[in-house]
Order: sequence, then structure tokens, then C-alpha cells
Amino acid sequence: MIWGLAALAGAYAVAVARLRRRDIDWPVGRSLAWYAGVATAAAATFGQHHDFRAHMSAHLLLGMAAPLLLVLGRPVTLVLRVLPVRPARRVSRLLRTRVAWVLTHPVTAAVLDAGGLWLLYTTGLYAQAMARPWLHTLVQVHMLLAGGLLTAAIIGRDPAPHRPGPIVRGAVFLAFVAAHGILAKHLYGHPPVGVPAGEAEAGAQIMYYGGDLLHVLVIVLFFRQCFAPAPERRPWRLVSVAPAGESRHHAA
Repeated sequence: MIWGLAALAGAYAVAVARLRRRDIDWPVGRSLAWYAGVATAAAATFGQHHDFRAHMSAHLLLGMAAPLLLVLGRPVTLVLRVLPVRPARRVSRLLRTRVAWVLTHPVTAAVLDAGGLWLLYTTGLYAQAMARPWLHTLVQVHMLLAGGLLTAAIIGRDPAPHRPGPIVRGAVFLAFVAAHGILAKHLYGHPPVGVPAGEAEAGAQIMYYGGDLLHVLVIVLFFRQCFAPAPERRPWRLVSVAPAGESRHHAA
């Protein structure tokens, strides 16, 4: 998984460099958020985390903190900016498909994220993942992708023509927060297979309180978007091509 994260960091750097060669600005804050997200995900993947407390700390980093930072990097916007017009239009059409609508809908993302966690910790899957490195890596990939889908669905600023309004997104996220908190309380009294009671209690507390902290950050960003001035809430244009001869402009 480390190699995949390194590829994400490298691809982002190449895309930003190409924009700058075309004399197009790309905000430094987005790049910093992306690289911080990659670094956070990489830190979370070291080791097998047989200690449930370490595992749960990694879960928060990989499934919540890293996705938040990666989403703030606006990778889809970067892809559309760096691609030539025709490929960018193909990506735009892909974003408008029904498959994209289903995969990026907040309900789908919340079910994949919360459902995956319940499946991992309330069945024998956690014990199996700790015993099989390939399965452990698969679980980590799922955490990162599901967390990214959910975060993007709730507070993403990348082009998403099917993104629901704030009421739907807010309601879905509150439901996810409740499911996450209930699971943490469940684990406090019902340890996963093979986890000592003391470790389970400490890990559940990390999940509950650490999760709440990260949820608050998402909620703050969500309300900031909802109450942003009108120019920041304008509809996204999926493809924006600079007029010929324009010297410098800012990315959306």
C-alpha cells in the first residue's frame, strides 16, 4: 500500500508541475493538504497493529483524518485542469453517469464506511485480517477509499454534478456519526475475536472520542460551506479551458 500512496503523491506533483509550466496557478494549500493526507495514510499503514489500541489509532488516521486531507486537495479538479480538452470532457461525462451517481452518493458512501466497520469488528474478520497480511492490506485500502468517498460526498468541493443538497448530506453524516459511536460503545463491552478486554476498552475509547473530534472538524467545514458567501457556493463547471494567450489565472 505504501507504493500506491507514493504513486498518488508523485502523480499529484507531476500534475501540479504541468499546470505551472502552462502558467496556471494551483493553490499551495491544496497541495499541502494532499501531501499531508498521503503522509497520514502512510503512517497509519506501518505494522500489523496487533495491539487493538494501535489498530484503532491507525483506523482513525487512515479512515478519517487522511481522507479529510486528501479531499481538501481537490484531486478531481486537478485532473480536469491538467488533462487536454477531450480527455477532460470524457472524465466530465463519466462523472455524470448513473454509476458515478450511485458510487458517490452519501448514502452509498456511509453504508460502505459504517457497514465495513461493523463487519470488521463484529465478526471474525478482524482476527483473520491480523493473521493474514494481504487481508489486512485489503482492509486498510477499504478504510481509506470508503472514508474518502464519504468525506467527498459530505464536504467535497470537486466537481460532482449529482451531489445532493445540504439537508441530505447533513442527515446522512449524522446517521454515520451515530453508527460510528454506537459501534465504539458496543466494542467497549464486546471485544472483537482475539482482543483482550482491556485493549478493547481502551481501543473503543480511542474510537469514540477520537472519532468525535474528527467528526466535529467535518461538521465545521460542512457548515462553513453552507453559510459561505454566494461566490464560493457557485455551481461547478466540470471543464474550464483557459483562453489562448491568457497569462495567469487561478484554478477553481
